[in-house]
Amino acid sequence: MNRLLVLAAALAAFSVHAAETLTVAATAVPHAEILEAVKPTLAAQGIDLKIRVFADYVQPNVQVAEKRIDANYFQTKQYLDEFNRNRGTHLVAIESVHVEPLGLYSRKVKSLAELADGANVALPNDPSNTGRALLLLQAAGLVTLKDPANPVSTLKDVAANPKNLKFRELEAATLPRVLGQVDAAVINTNYALDAKLDPSKDALAIEDSKTPYVNVLVAREDNQNAPAVRKLAEALHGAEAKAFIEKKYHGAVLPAF
Repeated sequence: MNRLLVLAAALAAFSVHAAETLTVAATAVPHAEILEAVKPTLAAQGIDLKIRVFADYVQPNVQVAEKRIDANYFQTKQYLDEFNRNRGTHLVAIESVHVEPLGLYSRKVKSLAELADGANVALPNDPSNTGRALLLLQAAGLVTLKDPANPVSTLKDVAANPKNLKFRELEAATLPRVLGQVDAAVINTNYALDAKLDPSKDALAIEDSKTPYVNVLVAREDNQNAPAVRKLAEALHGAEAKAFIEKKYHGAVLPAF
């Protein structure tokens, strides 16, 4: 019997060591939560998914590019393309996973009509999200852009601003914290959810489900076809992931598959 116990222990130890580790960077909500939901699926395939949570949008890409982390899941393809251009990196979008409709929020007014002339509005300061925020404000009738379809418009591209809104560009992660100090702020849904804002109830204006800004799983050129990365992509497109997103976020996060 003792020999059988020793053999069983040896086999268990071998199984643990045989599991392949895959480390993925993510922001806390919803990305890390969605990854946690698919962990059992990957574990059944011999993959030990390690999730590293970050509060910013820069380090997850830097650390994947430097091969300190295998992949990341936090950003849109538009943000990734801009990052690659600016940083000279060659990160690759592996799979589209979900949509987080961008929203305009306020702790001071309850509707767009209540925004006063000269109101202070905070926007995310990275190029892809600034352009995205301006498109949202244009759709809400607050501004008009020189090129109404330009996804990377800047404040210099605002052709009309009927309410004379005053814009402040700040790091995306800080926007929920300054919401009480401005009249309104355009906030990415991951940060809104983390701040206990409910996009479906609290947003004064919000993107619809047809937004092209889809969150993607990202890796490098040298590991984009690695079996563990591909298995993660499959899991994020699986029935369990879809059911989790729909049940957990009630429309604040939408499956893109």
